[in-house]
Amino acid sequence: MIRVVCKGKLKSGVNVEEYLILAREVVTETRKEKGCIMYTLHEDINDPSIITTIEEWEDEEDIKQHNKSEHVVKIVPELRKLRESTEINHYREVK
Repeated sequence: MIRVVCKGKLKSGVNVEEYLILAREVVTETRKEKGCIMYTLHEDINDPSIITTIEEWEDEEDIKQHNKSEHVVKIVPELRKLRESTEINHYREVK
């Protein structure tokens, strides 16, 4: 299993709710994908302009297919335009 944490900081003046409308569409469609165990949106408690997606996937191939999916190709570039920064990290559990 692979966990992906994608933390984005919205640009000043971006309406958080407008961003979340697009992001929720990605969440809804991604949850239908093969290999998706979990895909959730989180808002920072102290700074609502920081939005983090936490994902769990069966394997790296599923993530590669996700990144090529129609909804990601269509919507994620629009989300990126609204962020001033993005940090994406992939994790494996340490046993």
